[in-house]
Amino acid sequence: MLTADLSKLLTLRHLRVIATLADLKLVARVAEALNLSQPAISKQIAELERLVGTPLVTRERNRLFLTPIGARLAVHAQQVLSQLDRAAFDIEAMATGITGSVSIGVVSSVAPILLPAALTLFKRGAPTASVTITEGHFTALYPQFEAGQIDLLIARTWQPQELPGVRQSVLMRDAVVVVAGRDHPLGLRDSLQWADVTDWPWLLPQSTSVARNAVEAYFAQLGLPLPTNTIASVSLPLNLALMRDMPVLGLFPKSLAQTHVARGDIVVLPLETDGLLSEARSFWHARGAETNNTLALFLRCLDQAAAERKTMPNG
Repeated sequence: MLTADLSKLLTLRHLRVIATLADLKLVARVAEALNLSQPAISKQIAELERLVGTPLVTRERNRLFLTPIGARLAVHAQQVLSQLDRAAFDIEAMATGITGSVSIGVVSSVAPILLPAALTLFKRGAPTASVTITEGHFTALYPQFEAGQIDLLIARTWQPQELPGVRQSVLMRDAVVVVAGRDHPLGLRDSLQWADVTDWPWLLPQSTSVARNAVEAYFAQLGLPLPTNTIASVSLPLNLALMRDMPVLGLFPKSLAQTHVARGDIVVLPLETDGLLSEARSFWHARGAETNNTLALFLRCLDQAAAERKTMPNG
């Protein structure tokens, strides 16, 4: 039976244990992550189960799996902890009094996913600081980054490598999916093979971009020729309009595609992309973060936005 006033009895330690357990599965890893002993973690789980009045985990050898109720509680715990983190972050950021500037280069497929939340956090904490956004593809933005015209570069990566004097961080992993206009004939198919789509018109990244190289390599890996009827465009409004008016196919980040599917703009085709361009990273010069407080704050805002995104249902 559910204990009365559960919200008054749950502690932050309870919430952190169940949220971390959802991610790590092993008591030993949870204990290490929270800097607690394994018996302490087991005790917290047992207390939670007593408070809720029902099992929250099932045990299989040395692994723990959340029951449906445990999984739901973990989602709520992650959301509560995220809100507390944001509150602490907001207060700390506002106390900095930062008034400088930061210049950001970002690829089009990442900009609408991470930047709005990061910019919202940043402007709350530093309302008089200025931000300049330059959108493009990695190979066009990187020379500006090298020259110091851009403080921070955010891009999808393919075969990432270390860069001298440059720090980088993985922000998110978001699968790329194949999309088409809502009236496209292929949208009615329950199953497809890649060979079924090569003769259709395609929207592809620009020929000099990292993303285009990755797409070409992926088609080669599949043993298929790259489509020849193509339009090179990274403009989201244009691509959506073209998919509305033409039987053209394209590649969208899954999270962005879900938004436009819900609006009735597009459909996602049943094709596997095997992690193609799924990782987004941030790049910045180490010396820049050490000397530019505005950049350092924005990097923290970006990390916070990425962490909050993971707690969302489709994150």
